[in-house]
Amino acid sequence: MKFLIVGLGNIGPEYELTRHNIGFLVLDRLAEKYKAEFATARLADHAEFRLKGKAIHLIKPNTYMNLSGKAMAYWMAELNIPKEQTLVVVDDLALPFGKLRLRPQGSSAGHNGLKNIEELTGGQNYPRLRVGIGSDFGRGQQVDYVLSRFSEDEFKQMPEVLDRAGEAITTFCLAGLVNAMNTFN
Repeated sequence: MKFLIVGLGNIGPEYELTRHNIGFLVLDRLAEKYKAEFATARLADHAEFRLKGKAIHLIKPNTYMNLSGKAMAYWMAELNIPKEQTLVVVDDLALPFGKLRLRPQGSSAGHNGLKNIEELTGGQNYPRLRVGIGSDFGRGQQVDYVLSRFSEDEFKQMPEVLDRAGEAITTFCLAGLVNAMNTFN
C-alpha cells in the first residue's frame, strides 16, 4: 500500500523557516527520522521511505503555496494514489501554536494552497493535518504574520511539534485516519 504526504510551503530561502512553511518543516523532520532524502523531481521535491510494508511518499511542491494543487494532482496520478491515501500537511491560523487537527475533509478556510488543491483535485474530500501557527497579529497583518519567522520560544518548542506531527502522519498511514484523529486531535 502507498501513501502520499503533501507538505505545503513556499520555496526559496526567504520562506525557509516561516510559519507558512510548517508543512515543509514537518516533512523535513519526518524524512530525517526515516533517513529519506529529498530529490528535486517534477513539480516537487520528493522523498520515499518504507514503514511496516507501506511505501510513504513525501512531496514538497515547488510550485509555490498558491499552486500546490498542481503538484498534488500530478503526484497522485503519477504514483496512482487515491485521495483517501493522501494527507495534506498545512499551517492553520485558527489553531494555537503547535496544536494538531486531523480531518477527513473540510473547507479551505481562506487558505490559498488548499483552495488550489480543491480546484485541481475535485473538491474538499481529502484528509488534512492542520498544524497550528497561532494568530498573534493585528488587523490587516495576516499576510505578514504567516510569512514571518517563529518566535524564539516557538523555535524551542518546534522539535516536539514536528515530532508529534510526524507521529500523526505515520499513525494515519499505519492505523488509518480515524485512529490518528482519536490519538492526535
